[in-house]
Amino acid sequence: MSASHTFLKLARQLHLYIGVFIAPAVLFFAFTGGLQVFGLHETSRDGDYRPPAWLAVAAQLHKKQTDVLPARRVRPVEGSASRVGAGATQETGPATAIRHPLPLKIFSAFVSLGLFVSTLLGLYMAYRYTRKHVLISMLLAAGTIFPIVLALI
Repeated sequence: MSASHTFLKLARQLHLYIGVFIAPAVLFFAFTGGLQVFGLHETSRDGDYRPPAWLAVAAQLHKKQTDVLPARRVRPVEGSASRVGAGATQETGPATAIRHPLPLKIFSAFVSLGLFVSTLLGLYMAYRYTRKHVLISMLLAAGTIFPIVLALI
C-alpha cells in the first residue's frame, strides 16, 4: 500500500470515529439552535408566551453550558421616579435603515435543519458501511453520555 493510500484510510477512520462521537452534540446544537433562531426559548415581553421548561433548559445549555435558568428581572413601573433621566428629553438620532431579519432567520433555520439531517445521514452511513457495529455503538453512547456527565458536574 502506498503512503497516500494508508493516510487516506487512516483519515477516513478518524473522520468516522470522531463524527460518530460528536454526532449527539451536533444534533443537540442543531435542534436547539434552530428553535432559538425564532426566539422560541424566550418568554414574550407581555407574558403571553412562556416556553416549555425543557426548551428553556435546552436553550440555556446551548448558550451558557449550564441548566440554571437566570431569574427574570422585574421591570420598573412606567411612572416610577427611579427611572434614569425621567425629566430629561429624549434626543432623536439620525434615522436608521429598517432591517428585515426574517430572510436571514429562515436561512439559519434551513442551515440548522440541513445540519440535523446530514448528521442523521452520517450516522446511518456509519452503521451501513462498516463491520464494527459494536465500536460505532459504543462511540455513539459515549458521545451521548459524556456531555450529560459534564453538564452534571
